[in-house]
Amino acid sequence: MGKKSTARTLADNEAMAFAKQIRVSPQKLNLVAQLIRGKDCETALATLQFSRRRIAGDVKKLLESAIANAENNHQLDVDNLFVAEATVGRAMVMKRWRARARGRVGRIQKPFSNMRLIVREREETA
Repeated sequence: MGKKSTARTLADNEAMAFAKQIRVSPQKLNLVAQLIRGKDCETALATLQFSRRRIAGDVKKLLESAIANAENNHQLDVDNLFVAEATVGRAMVMKRWRARARGRVGRIQKPFSNMRLIVREREETA
């Protein structure tokens, strides 16, 4: 009797990967997302491989997951894939505090982010 499957929200030539609770602020994650938007997947992987930002490794793993979803679940050609969308959103914020002078408190916020990557197969040009 299970639950009915929902309609597919993506086109037939697209695949998606989604990462929740990435331990970085959305602003910093968006800087890495800007590096790969619109690029071919091979170029994007190489860009992330040699990026000096700490979070680039997690974004690279997410892009590899999206490529694997495209290949295994949707039978798309890996050589024609490019990053169509890379959106970043806010998740929770852990609130911590540190004791300061004269009995006061210094607030520390540790933000988390979500990231959604959509890869699309390029149309063949005849």
